[in-house]
This record gives sequence, C-alpha cells and structure tokens, in this order.
Amino acid sequence: MKQTTHPPERRPVPDRKGAAATAPLPARPAPRRRRPTSQQWAAWAFLAPVTLYLVLFYAYPLYRNLDLSLRNYTVRSFVQGNAPFTGLANYRTVFDDPTFGPALTHTVVFTAVCLFFQYAIGLALAVFFNQNFRLSATLRALFLVPWLLPLIVSASTWSWMLNSDSGIVNAALNAVGIGPVNWLTSPSWSLTSVIIANVWIGVPFNLVVLYSGLQSIPTSLYEAAALDGAGAWRRFWHITFPLLRPVSAITLLLGLVYTLKVFDIIWIMTKGGPADSSTTFATWSYRLGFGNLLPAFGPGAAVGNLLVVAALVFGLVYLRVQRKQYAS
Repeated sequence: MKQTTHPPERRPVPDRKGAAATAPLPARPAPRRRRPTSQQWAAWAFLAPVTLYLVLFYAYPLYRNLDLSLRNYTVRSFVQGNAPFTGLANYRTVFDDPTFGPALTHTVVFTAVCLFFQYAIGLALAVFFNQNFRLSATLRALFLVPWLLPLIVSASTWSWMLNSDSGIVNAALNAVGIGPVNWLTSPSWSLTSVIIANVWIGVPFNLVVLYSGLQSIPTSLYEAAALDGAGAWRRFWHITFPLLRPVSAITLLLGLVYTLKVFDIIWIMTKGGPADSSTTFATWSYRLGFGNLLPAFGPGAAVGNLLVVAALVFGLVYLRVQRKQYAS
C-alpha cells in the first residue's frame, strides 16, 4: 500500500505573464524565552521588601480582622483557633446596639469639624508664611512642635490644661470673670474638648503640605493680577485656591483617614465618656475588643471594618475625581 505525501503549502506568486505560481511558506522559528535582565532582577529586589512589608503589616492584619468579624471568637477560641463561623451576625449585633447611633454621629461630627478647622487654619497660616518675612522660618518650625510630639504627651497635656479644678484654661476663664467649665466630665463639652485637642495636633500637617503647594504657584500670576487691579481676596480666590486644589484634595484625604482612626487622644482624655458622649467608632471598637473582662472580639472587629470601608470609599471617590480632572 502506497503512502501519499502532500506537497508543501504554496502561495501564489505572479510570474511575468501574470499567471499565479506557488512557492513554499518559510518556516516560523520557535519563540525563545527571554531571560530576565539585570535591571529586572534589580527591580524585583527593590520591590520584594515593600511587598513583604505590605503583606505582613497590611494584608494579613486586614484578613485577620475580617476573619474575626465573621466568627464567634472567645478568649479560648482566639488562642486555639476553633471559633465557629457566624457570617454577618457580628455586624447585626453592632447595628442593633444602642451605642451605634451616637458613635456614628460622634464620628461624623468629630471628623467633619476637625477636617474643616485643620484645613482652614492650616491654609491661613500657609498663606501668611508664604509672604517670607524675617521670622517666617523660625515660626514655621515652632508650629511643627505639636505634630512632632507623641500623641500620649499631647493628650496628657490637654487633659491637664482642661482639668475642671486645676486646669490652666479654667484659670484663665476665672481671670476674665467666666465660671469654670467641666471640659472633660460634662457630656455637653467632652466631644468639643477632644476636637480642640485634635485640631491643635493636625494643623501643622496641613500647614506643611499646603505651604509646599503654595511654593509651586508662579509669582508672575500674582503680579499680573495685581497690575489688573485685583485685591488680595480676589487673588486668593481666583489664583491661589484653584491652583491649590490638587494639594488640598490629597491633604483632606489624608486628614480624613487619620481623623477616622483617632483613638489615642479621645481615650486618654475622656475614654469615650462621660455616658458615651465622646465615643467614636475607634474608641468603641477598642472597648468592645479589649476594654471589658469578657471581650467581644467579633463585634469589635466589625466596627473596625466599618472604619476601613469608610476610608476605602473616600479613597475611591478621590481617585475618581482625580481621574476626571486629568481626563478633562
């Protein structure tokens, strides 16, 4: 039995008379794998420590916190690791808790008021120091002191200053004929007290970032506006503020993330009291997980995850806004 052999595939090739002839297709060489170059190996070497750091200190804690919020952990099961899966039961417990409403309100008020005053005061000081007078650098350095101090030192200092009996603030009020105020022990003033302390701590950060943004605005724009007869307020509103929007956006976003998770200042000054009048999600989460003899790890982790989701939502909004600005 004869085997039939197929001729190689040919493609039409026009000859001199216009007739089509066939010619074999050239064979394609096998693709060769590229070996990583020295630059690629160096890039991976630089990325490895950062990746390891993010996995160990960000990804894994977030995973553990999510796992805590989806299981019924006790002290024994937390050590042995055999907690039963409960799904969203811990979140329902948090939403049904009577502390949820006041804690949510205090978190929103605390974050919004702190962001507003930190940004407004920081912007005013940045514009003031942008004039570059003789003591500008010295005063800027002094304004950085609250930002450089440990939070426990700052909170303890404000606790002493706002003490009802021996605080310097009430002593100053008495000197001008105003009666003492129970800053830390009154439900009407406790949230205001921690807001004042947090604003004082956050102003230097806004000052530094916004001042660096002002340095990038060309002075020729202000000179041209002054020649056109624009006053100081019009120059600020039509030149400074619009050109400072990208820096302002990232400043507000970072301030929002920081303010949402503020715990040290509130816990040291008021511990969330009295009567939960200064309780936020951050202090409530800590109190549920570690502030009782019988800790509720699941609900505490659920409250912490609500803060993570809130920060993530605002971060995605910021990225969307920035993408639209660059697209336009």
